[in-house]
Amino acid sequence: MTHQEIADQIKGAKEKIFLIYAFNATGKTRLSVAYKDATKDKDGKHTGVYYNAFSEDIFVWDNDTANGEASIRLLVTESSLNRFHGDIKEPDVRKKLEPYKPKYDFFFNQYADPEKGIEYITFFIKGDEGKPIKISRGEERIFVWCFFLALFEAEGWADTHDQHFFIDDPVSSLDDHNIFITAATILDLIDAHFAKRKLIITTHHIGLFSILFDWLKKGEKAATYSKATKPLILSLNGDQLSLKSHEKEVFLYHLHLLQMLKEARASEIQAFHFALLRQVLENIASFLGVGRVGYVLEQLGFKSEERVQEIVNFLSHKNVYRYESAVVVPDNKKLFEEIFDGLMDKYKFVLHAPAAPTAATPAAPAS
Repeated sequence: MTHQEIADQIKGAKEKIFLIYAFNATGKTRLSVAYKDATKDKDGKHTGVYYNAFSEDIFVWDNDTANGEASIRLLVTESSLNRFHGDIKEPDVRKKLEPYKPKYDFFFNQYADPEKGIEYITFFIKGDEGKPIKISRGEERIFVWCFFLALFEAEGWADTHDQHFFIDDPVSSLDDHNIFITAATILDLIDAHFAKRKLIITTHHIGLFSILFDWLKKGEKAATYSKATKPLILSLNGDQLSLKSHEKEVFLYHLHLLQMLKEARASEIQAFHFALLRQVLENIASFLGVGRVGYVLEQLGFKSEERVQEIVNFLSHKNVYRYESAVVVPDNKKLFEEIFDGLMDKYKFVLHAPAAPTAATPAAPAS
C-alpha cells in the first residue's frame, strides 16, 4: 500500500482514534501529507491541522556567529500560520511547557505588522534576561511542540479546520534500532580518534550507555579501551549536580533508581521521587511475573495495599509534581520510607553509600 492508500483507508474508517507505531524513516511525515491531501474539501482547503517535521522546520537558529553569538535567536520563518501568532502570548506557551520543567525562559519579538506574526524568539536563563542563549535540540523540539499546542488554541485556525488533528512525533526520539546504529558510529569515532584526543559522550538513553559500556569495558576491544574508559553517572538532586564513577559490570536501571531513592531517603524526599518509586515497584512486579504493583506491596507487608497503591499512584501523577509544592508532607514521607525500607529488606538490593566528590575527580562509590 502507498501512503496515499493508507491515508484514504484511515479517512474512510469509522473509528475516531488511530494510534500508529512506526520506526523512524517509515514515512510518518509522508503519511501526514497524504492525509492532508486526502481530506481537503472540494475547494482544496485543509479540513484539519497538523504537527509534523514541516512544523519543526519553520523554526531556524540564527547563531549570530559574526558577533560572538551575542544575539543568538530562533527565527520563525514565514508560513500561513504567522497571522495567528498574535493570538498566542508567552504565558500561553509557558503553560504548555510547565510539565517539562524548562530551565530557561523566553520572549517573543513581534513584527510591527500583526499579520506578520513573530519574527524571532529569544531564550535566556531565568533571571538573566540580558544574555541570549541557545537551547539544546531536545529542548528546542519540546518548545516547538508546546508552541504548537498553544497555537492550536488560537482563534481561526484549529477551530475552523476542525475535522482532525494529525500529530506526527511531537517529541521525536530514537528507537532501539537507531540507538544501536548510533552507538556503532560513536565506537567508530573512538577507533579513529582515540589515540590523539579525548572523546566525551553524554546521553540520557540508558540503552546507548549500556551498549557503549559493554563494548568498551567487556567487548572484543576491551583490552585496548577498558583502562582508558571512565564510565560516570551525572545526577541532579534538587539544584545539586553530582558526578560519580560507575565501574560495575552492567548498568541496571532499577538499581540506579534505587540509588537515587536511597540518597533522597537520607536527605530530602520530594514529590517526583514517588514517580521513581513507582517505576521500581513496576519493574519488580514485572520481574516476578505478576505485573501488579499491589502484589509487591503485599509482599512488603502492607495489608491495605490497594489504599497504599492509590497514594503512590496519586503522588507520582504528573499533575501533583507539576502544580503542587515539591515538599512532601510527613505522612507521605513516612509511607515512602516504609516502602523503600521494605524493598531493601525484602529483596536485599546491594547499594553503595554515596561518596563526596572532590573538585578534582568524581568520587567512586564506597565499597
